[in-house]
Amino acid sequence: MRHTVTVGFDGSRESLAAVDWAAEEALCRRVPLRLVQAWSGDDPRTRLVDPGTARGWGERRLGTAERRLRRRHPGFDVETAWVAGDPAEALCAAGEEAGPLVLGSRGLAGLAGFLAGSVSLSVLARARRPVVLVRPHNRPALGEDGPAGEVVVGLDVSAPGDEVLAFGFAAADRYGCGLRVLHSWAVPAVYGPDMGRALPLLLTEIAQDARRALDEALAPWRDKYPGVAVVRDCHQGRAAQDLAEASRDARLVVVGRRNRRARLGTHIGAVTHAVVHHSPAPVAVVPHD
Repeated sequence: MRHTVTVGFDGSRESLAAVDWAAEEALCRRVPLRLVQAWSGDDPRTRLVDPGTARGWGERRLGTAERRLRRRHPGFDVETAWVAGDPAEALCAAGEEAGPLVLGSRGLAGLAGFLAGSVSLSVLARARRPVVLVRPHNRPALGEDGPAGEVVVGLDVSAPGDEVLAFGFAAADRYGCGLRVLHSWAVPAVYGPDMGRALPLLLTEIAQDARRALDEALAPWRDKYPGVAVVRDCHQGRAAQDLAEASRDARLVVVGRRNRRARLGTHIGAVTHAVVHHSPAPVAVVPHD
C-alpha cells in the first residue's frame, strides 16, 4: 500500500488551513500529499450545476492550491483528484491509503473550537484510518520556529487501544516534542453505611489502580520510543473537559474512537465528540477495536 497524507479540499479558508497542516505533515513523514475534492449533485447548493462545469471549477481550484504548495515547497510531491459522489464516502475511500486523512473545520464564533459539519462527523464515524481535523489559526506551523507545544493523548485505561498510543508516540517522535498522556478517572456511585469514612480510602485505591494501569499501557511504547519525553497525567476529573484544557497549548491532540458495528448513533463517543468541537489544536481521531 502506498501511503500518502490525504486532505479534503473545497477551496474554503478552512480547507486551505487543512492543506497547509497536511503539507507540513507530509514533509515530516516524507510521503506525497494528495488533495481530494469531492462533489455531489445531490447537494442543494450544487443541484443546478452539471458535472462537467463542477469538475472544471474543482480542477481549477485544485490546480491553484497545487501551484501554491509547489511555490512554498519546490520539488514537493503533490497529487490532486476530483471525485464525483457522496463526499463522506469519497473521503473515506481516499483515506484508505492515507496516513492520515486531514479535514478542515470552521471555528465557532465566541468559542475556541470546531464546528464539525455532517460530512466531517460522517467521515469520523466511518473512517478506518486516522482522521485529523484542523481549523484556521495563527500558531506557528510545524516547520517554523517558535513554541511547538506537545502532543496530548487522551487515554481510557480500561480500553487503551494500541493504535491510539502508536499514533501519539510516533507523532511526538517525528516532531521532536514531548508527549502528555492524560487519563481522567471518576469515582463510581457507591452507596452504603459510613461512606464518609470510607471515601478517602476508595479514592486512594482508584487513583493507584488508574496509575498502575496507565503505566502498564505506556511501558512497551516507552521502550519503543526511548527518545520521547513522556508526562503521565492521571487524576480525578472529567476527560472531555481536561482534554479541552490541555489542548490549549498542544501541537496535536490524539483521541480514540471505538469501532462499532451498530448502524445507529454517531459512532464517535461522547468524549471524542466533545474534544473535536472544543479543541483549538488539531485533533487526530484514531479508530481502534
